[in-house]
Amino acid sequence: MELIQGDLTTRQRVARSILVEGPSTAASLAERLDLTPAAVRRHLDQMIDESVLEARDARPVAGEARRGRGRPAKVFALTQSGREGFTKQYDDLAAQALRFVAETGGEQAVRHFAERRVAFVEERFDEVAAQHPDLAPVQVLARVFSDEGYAAGVRESPVGDQLCQQHCPVSTVAHEFPQLCEAETEAIGRVLGRHVQRLATIAHGDGVCTTCVPNIPTPQTKQQPTTKEQVS
Repeated sequence: MELIQGDLTTRQRVARSILVEGPSTAASLAERLDLTPAAVRRHLDQMIDESVLEARDARPVAGEARRGRGRPAKVFALTQSGREGFTKQYDDLAAQALRFVAETGGEQAVRHFAERRVAFVEERFDEVAAQHPDLAPVQVLARVFSDEGYAAGVRESPVGDQLCQQHCPVSTVAHEFPQLCEAETEAIGRVLGRHVQRLATIAHGDGVCTTCVPNIPTPQTKQQPTTKEQVS
């Protein structure tokens, strides 16, 4: 069946919205794109048939009221094939190159390569922070990653913030070489000056790369011993 140009444009808008905002329900897509729910569902069904999207059960969000009876809302996420439709990263060539690095230089050489690749995080953080003094540090990071093609944003969580990357330019290669993800996580921790934890990665099948940036608890003042304690 020949694609109508209007349909193609709408499909691109649907896919781009999911890439930027993350897995989404049909209702949220319709609202964001100013489309009817019926029109959105028609495109979603076609994109699922073509393995561009996949439907998943929505994860419950802390603090949200439980839905009433009936089927829970589905969210639609890009498949690996769908992500590849946005950009080609020469994954095969990159994987071959890293295999060669591993064979000739060992694990340490791969590690050095991974660290060199994410050097942009620390190199650009201060510059972007100076340009946007109104942004919190984690929001500055999101801007840095977005400039590098990660479509990053920040979400609040009960324990702090979550740095969410809706796209990963090296996800296919990182599946074989997790050192890429590890170096990235460590760079995030260094610029923020705290321990962070990677909760999910696109490289391992999750819909989004999520890094938890916990709030730093205020140190409690150590109580002075009582007179009785001092005597004893």
